[in-house]
Amino acid sequence: MQVFASFDEFAARKGDHLGYSDWHVVDQARIDLFADATGDHQWIHVDPEKAKNGPFGATIAHGYLTLSMIPALGKDIFRLDGPKMLVNYGTEKVRFPSPVTVGSRVRVGAELADVRDVAAGKQVVVKYTVEIEGQPKPACVVESIVLVVL
Repeated sequence: MQVFASFDEFAARKGDHLGYSDWHVVDQARIDLFADATGDHQWIHVDPEKAKNGPFGATIAHGYLTLSMIPALGKDIFRLDGPKMLVNYGTEKVRFPSPVTVGSRVRVGAELADVRDVAAGKQVVVKYTVEIEGQPKPACVVESIVLVVL
């Protein structure tokens, strides 16, 4: 994990790839919990028997489950010390190129794509790519926007 002692040190890495998280297994229990939390119980996510004969050969994680794992995975990559607070401002260009089948291992890579001055402080854009072990296409690609209050 990279630790940035100041915002200027962090901002100087604009355009750089910051690293990868560890690999994490996406199991059926996690998928089921997400289904319960969101009310999305579509069979491709929660019915292993039916999903065996479906288009993916197994249940798959919800796209939004994959997206929601990024903050937990991303904390392994870098930490910014010093700001009063960091606030999730939103996302841009969210894509789900490949499904995450149950039992797959995923990790996330992070690139510091942009740093902007705004009235409340700084806005940073981190491009995250969720990779699936052994798969050529990523599970999710997103530009995450964070407001940094100094």
